[in-house]
Amino acid sequence: MDISTTYLGLKLDHPFVAGASPMSVHLDSVKRLEDAGCAAIVLHSLFEEQITQSETGTIRHRDPLDARLAAAIADFPPLSDYRLAPHEYLEHLRKIKATVRIPVIASLNGTTSESWLKYAALLQEAGADALEINVYEVVADLDVPGLAVERTTVDLVRQLKRTVRVPVAVKLSPFFAAFGNVAKQLDVAGADGLVLFNRFYQPDIDIKTMTAAPVLELSHCSELPLRLRWLALLYGRIRPSLALTGGVETSRDAIKGILAGAHVVQIVSAALRHGPAFFTAVREGLRQWMDWQHVPSVEAIRGRLSALTLVDASAFERAQYIRTLQSWGK
Repeated sequence: MDISTTYLGLKLDHPFVAGASPMSVHLDSVKRLEDAGCAAIVLHSLFEEQITQSETGTIRHRDPLDARLAAAIADFPPLSDYRLAPHEYLEHLRKIKATVRIPVIASLNGTTSESWLKYAALLQEAGADALEINVYEVVADLDVPGLAVERTTVDLVRQLKRTVRVPVAVKLSPFFAAFGNVAKQLDVAGADGLVLFNRFYQPDIDIKTMTAAPVLELSHCSELPLRLRWLALLYGRIRPSLALTGGVETSRDAIKGILAGAHVVQIVSAALRHGPAFFTAVREGLRQWMDWQHVPSVEAIRGRLSALTLVDASAFERAQYIRTLQSWGK
């Protein structure tokens, strides 16, 4: 039985990868992930704002010391609140690469194609096997059209691919008018992988203090269907590897992702709940299911429920929508 997979051109023992999270902050926890059988690890993110503030003293082109601009960036954390300074992040990556044998994917989190991207080359030099670019932004400017947002993301990837030799994955939100076309544009721009999907941490409102309150909740399997849908719609129709992230609580959830078309399943919340041993459990769960189904390899089942099996994916989606609504009346 062969449970190996390939992601971003990297040969992995199995599809289960530790996604970007606090689990990668300490060397001993990274080693525990490897010992539990994690196939690869994505480091926690190095932020664009952190880099620009460290190097130029500005955040989003604004000077924190300028009283006229201070209110606009008051909610950004000071440099002292970040776990690692940019140069410390590079050193942390070097130490991890010297300690573990599994692939290590560095993570950059930002929204523009500006000077902070030079860190992509520095991460490559520090030993990163690949880069994951986390494009996280809620566009609140009502004058910015969707096409401009797409163009910024595609240009960012195109510039990155001219800068580094290692594979580049793009972690995206699903909130595009035509996500499939965005995926195709990123394919043409040279992206080696797409990570579906970014989780938006939306603030709640505290009615006692009448202030916005940050909320951080671990993901649940209720978030899985959206990811399965787009994995199934993209698999085999674009070149980049596909990664599922968010909504995986059990080995059953992970298997669904592979059937939809995922090359890897990134796991964070379940590992935070249950510890690194979850990687052992989910891997064994996959083996048992494959044995039960008499499946010889992960490759044999990947994408079995993807849109490649459909004559008209759009018609299928519409039909399932109508069938679901009609079933309520039975």
